Amino acid sequence: MNRMDGGNQSIVSEFVLLGLGHSWNVQVLLFMIFLVLYLIIISGNIIIIILIITDPHLHSPMYFLLANLSFVDMWLSSVTTPKMITDFLRENKTISFAGCMCQILFVHVAGGDEMVLLVAMAYDRYVAICKPLHYSIIMSLQRCIGLVLTSCTTGFVHAMSQMTVVMQLPFCGSKEIDSFFCDIPLVIKLACVESDNLDILMNIDTGAVAVTCFILLLISYTYILFTVLQSSKTGASKALSTCTAHITVVVLFFGPCIFIYVWPISITWLDKFLAVFYSVITPLLNPTIYTLRNKEMKKALKRFKSYYMGSKGNT
Repeated sequence: MNRMDGGNQSIVSEFVLLGLGHSWNVQVLLFMIFLVLYLIIISGNIIIIILIITDPHLHSPMYFLLANLSFVDMWLSSVTTPKMITDFLRENKTISFAGCMCQILFVHVAGGDEMVLLVAMAYDRYVAICKPLHYSIIMSLQRCIGLVLTSCTTGFVHAMSQMTVVMQLPFCGSKEIDSFFCDIPLVIKLACVESDNLDILMNIDTGAVAVTCFILLLISYTYILFTVLQSSKTGASKALSTCTAHITVVVLFFGPCIFIYVWPISITWLDKFLAVFYSVITPLLNPTIYTLRNKEMKKALKRFKSYYMGSKGNT
């Protein structure tokens, strides 16, 4: 897919990604680090999904939503990380126009999906703690599927609203993107149009989704906190343990996103660090946080190990 606008504007068929480093030794080191991190992300989230599917004790709304979150985490990381890893060993770090547009599309679909999923998980905890007697009725299978479909739809609509604008932009001159993947603010800067107002408009679009979800999360956890403080110490301790894990994930994911898309000042090295954080570090930390802080997940992992190790021992 190419773009051409006027006689003095050349056809753009690819962009150049400047990546994270310029020294060969640094890039080799980063290649090894991010390859290991990516393999941990994929394996960790796959383990969570397998445990939730195979263990009857984890067949509940909370773990159903968690399995979907793990899937989205793998998707979000896979959109950018494999390309970044292979580019560390390449001298010519190019990406086609179509590839660039696909990265933008899938990053924003997965990002919007994850934001709404985190709100759904907060809603699940709100119902479990604040309305425990009605939990099974409110959080039915149909409701859970509806929440997941809503998150997918929101992510898709949000991403398409951005893509319809970006796809129409004429590109000329510089083709260098000072990052390891294509992101909307960086691509807009390369367009042959006055980009300041457009950049603000696109950031408002993304920021509106992020800030709205973040406010809904704050409201949910505020209600939960007040309810927990009024309940018994045993119940409060268990509830706070679960919610602490959720809140940690929320802060780690929303913090960088809101800073990149809502904060008006752009600092290249900081934007790169935050982009790495939400596309690599957050999908890495999610399985760690949810498995290490969750007793049911740890028990399920032990049951899984003993069952399959026992089966192997008997054969």
